[in-house]
Amino acid sequence: MMYEQQQRFQQPMSVQVDFRKKTERSKGIEEERLEIVDLSGMSLDSLPNPSLNLATICKLDLSNNNLQNIPESLTARLLNMVVLDVHSNQLRYLPNSIGCLSKIKVLNVSGNLIEYLPKTIENCSRSLEELNANFNKLIQLPENIGYELINLKKLSVNSNKLVFLPRSTSHLTALKILDVRLNCLRSLPEDLENLINLETLNVSQNFQYLDSLPYSVGLLLSLVELDASYNKIRSLPDSVGCLKKLQKLSVEGNPLSSPPPEVMEQGLHAVKEYLCQKMNAGHQSPTKKKSWVGKLVRYGTFNGHTSRGVSREEREAFIMPDYRPIDSLTSPRYTGMFSPRRLFSPRNYFSA
Repeated sequence: MMYEQQQRFQQPMSVQVDFRKKTERSKGIEEERLEIVDLSGMSLDSLPNPSLNLATICKLDLSNNNLQNIPESLTARLLNMVVLDVHSNQLRYLPNSIGCLSKIKVLNVSGNLIEYLPKTIENCSRSLEELNANFNKLIQLPENIGYELINLKKLSVNSNKLVFLPRSTSHLTALKILDVRLNCLRSLPEDLENLINLETLNVSQNFQYLDSLPYSVGLLLSLVELDASYNKIRSLPDSVGCLKKLQKLSVEGNPLSSPPPEVMEQGLHAVKEYLCQKMNAGHQSPTKKKSWVGKLVRYGTFNGHTSRGVSREEREAFIMPDYRPIDSLTSPRYTGMFSPRRLFSPRNYFSA
């Protein structure tokens, strides 16, 4: 069996990359073919010794095996790696040499047993665009992750044990999707306004832990979808009413008292109008909210006025379904919502 595995590593090129790496040389341009290596689903406990040049690999798929570790020497030689997929293994840690992948754009380590990401992942600062670490045992993220991964567009760390996000998270200015559902989050960073490109924020199903959203949510200028369902949130911050691009708001499963149920039933437009009126009424109050109103005006998200007309599209954008007890989610009807196949599928993102 080991012989067959080694042969597959030696001749794994079932798919060829559609592009070529062009390198300028003194006597012209030399083209070097980059390869995709697929070793997924082979029940591997360890990696066979490769005979090919690791520097020619641009995508390596080691998913759905039984790997407990990845050799430091392997990742250190993957000089042209763009996509590394090691999801659904038994990894407890990632090699420190992951920081040598200076060209990596997509890193998928979901479905493992990882408690900490190596600090060296910050060395991928100029290239990494998507980090998927769902379904692990993450206790915390690297403290400086937001200062270093300046081109990160998608950070997905759902189904872990995160209690908080590092303050530097609010400096991920290129971020478009932040998925931190199914954790143990107590709070979110206060200065979220720096996430100027964030379109989707999912903080749902932190259940008995998350009881509020920061006021800075109202400064997320690009936010289109906000899912804060199944938490302990009693009041939405007034600033949510200033999210001009917001098209979908999910807050079911929370003991909300503000906005009141009769407003929630009227749809997203009514919720935003209610919160704007509430903010406008408290504008003269010498509280913390006063400083936030100034910020909201400066960012162009709040003008102190509310509109009246309600289109059908706006009314349907917000749906407050009947409250479902958390216990009912363990029934066969809902358990599929939390399966790795569903949560990992791009088609089903936010469809639950």
